[in-house]
Amino acid sequence: MLLARASPAFLPSTSSSPTPLSQTLPPSASFGRSQRTGGSLTVASPNCTVRRPVMAGAAAAVPAAKLEDAEALIDSVETFIFDCDGVIWKGDKLIDGVPETLDLLRSKGKRLVFVTNNSTKSRKQYGKKFETLGLSVNEEEIFASSFAAAAYLQSIDFPKDKKVYVIGEEGILKELELAGFQYLGGPTDGDKKIELKPGFYMEHDKDVGAVVVGFDRYFNYYKVQYGTLCIRENPGCLFIATNRDAVTHLTDAQEWAGGGSMVGAVLGSTKQEPLVVGKPSTFMMDYLAKKFGITTSQICMVGDRLDTDVLFGQNGGCKTLLVLSGVTSEQMLQSPDNKIQPDFYTNQISDFLTLKTAAV
Repeated sequence: MLLARASPAFLPSTSSSPTPLSQTLPPSASFGRSQRTGGSLTVASPNCTVRRPVMAGAAAAVPAAKLEDAEALIDSVETFIFDCDGVIWKGDKLIDGVPETLDLLRSKGKRLVFVTNNSTKSRKQYGKKFETLGLSVNEEEIFASSFAAAAYLQSIDFPKDKKVYVIGEEGILKELELAGFQYLGGPTDGDKKIELKPGFYMEHDKDVGAVVVGFDRYFNYYKVQYGTLCIRENPGCLFIATNRDAVTHLTDAQEWAGGGSMVGAVLGSTKQEPLVVGKPSTFMMDYLAKKFGITTSQICMVGDRLDTDVLFGQNGGCKTLLVLSGVTSEQMLQSPDNKIQPDFYTNQISDFLTLKTAAV
């Protein structure tokens, strides 16, 4: 049986400063099987410390403060991690003031990193999108969940003789190829159909050791069934999700069903929780901290989503700034039903410019 060290998929926290739960799992744990322990999802894996936020149901979240002194926040950290959709752009349209804001932060010696749960593009493809929008961003500063999926498989020494079945788009395929993994599926399976005639039996590749599910505009029943067969029938097959976002910004006109809808379909048919490598799992945070030698307390995570971006920052021990230029409105943030509160919130990242001027 294959063995792997698994990274956690975090549960939503009801505290503004979630306390990590450290849990070391035994070496005998089987490849990719999940267990529920003490009300939290744990992933069975050898020699791996799994960090989870403790659910504090009785604790009240401290309300977020409206950002008034941008200068103080900028000076308090070394690195800014930005979500992309809803923060830097919406669809293919750049949000006002972004270039000037990034220039300001770079002029003050801040490291900028861009992290997106959107798995449709590779890091190289995202680099071209930044360039098209007139932003100078190095490929090494970009971390998409497509890259995270390949990086995770590398981190667990996923066997090169095993294959990865992909429910997703070109970005995942390109990152898997760069990492040297065999794969099948992706957009080419978008036109495949199943004839449900009497006695029909669907074959699947027994060498598939992982199914990676991301946002997929070519999603269909064939893919759900193929991925389900691999996860349920191939011993130790991993179920990996790039993210579980409910909605995404395909255009600047409205919200669209996100990758979480594809993940949910496979979860429903397999009854197995996915291992999430994108936000709010800390896999990418840990990877970034190690790569750049960053102390997480010196990072500010900037995003437009409470349950992914803000939680991602909180799980990693970072300062958090919510911008209202994307998914979350001020009404949603201040709703009594919302239990996730960032340290600060503001309208959009270009407020760094005006609030800086106001403070001088």
